[in-house]
Amino acid sequence: MIRTLVVDDDFRVARLHVEYVDKLAGFEAVGSALTGAAAIEQVQQLRPDLVLLDVYLPDRSGLEVAKAIRTLPEPQPDLFFVTAARDVQTVRIAIRGGALHYLVKPFTFATFRDKLAQYRDWRAQLPVTAQADQATVDRLLGALRPVPPDPPKGVAGPTLELVVTALRDLDGAASASEIAAESGVSRATARRYLEHLVETGQVERRMRYGTTGRPEHRFRLVADA
Repeated sequence: MIRTLVVDDDFRVARLHVEYVDKLAGFEAVGSALTGAAAIEQVQQLRPDLVLLDVYLPDRSGLEVAKAIRTLPEPQPDLFFVTAARDVQTVRIAIRGGALHYLVKPFTFATFRDKLAQYRDWRAQLPVTAQADQATVDRLLGALRPVPPDPPKGVAGPTLELVVTALRDLDGAASASEIAAESGVSRATARRYLEHLVETGQVERRMRYGTTGRPEHRFRLVADA
């Protein structure tokens, strides 16, 4: 079992993530912490294999917690950042500090499950010997960060990211026109990408009926399951 410590300043979120961990085959939540100090203490006491670490903690940054964990005696846990912090500098510092993954809130349970499954598979591929050749190193890196499949014809990755970011920033159901205005793409382009996201299960489409005229399509990122 991969013994996992959950660190989040919100006790409700921490409890939810503990439930998420315990749903996954091969994982066991061994504790949760609401502060940076408690996180460091529990790492020392519980010796988890994996820490799911928030950036926004009440007493210190999760980045500082990660740095402190890296000064502890071996064996040290692997680190996943699970946080709403999305500025590029924070992501860079987290990666330089040894984060194996950086999962941005909000996310679905399916995304959470897939990231941890990748990690579980990666651990299973670690060689039992002390040495690894280049082929082994390449295989391990690929197992942890697999290359995503190419989007279908007519769907470009950067534009898709613009539409998803616009949906997230609008923080609720929005029309194709609103998403187009927020993302800077045309309404037709926004609608095409939204249809793709609906087909792949990342976005749900609902109808809003007004007093007059045709019903309006509203789009929303799929909520946590």
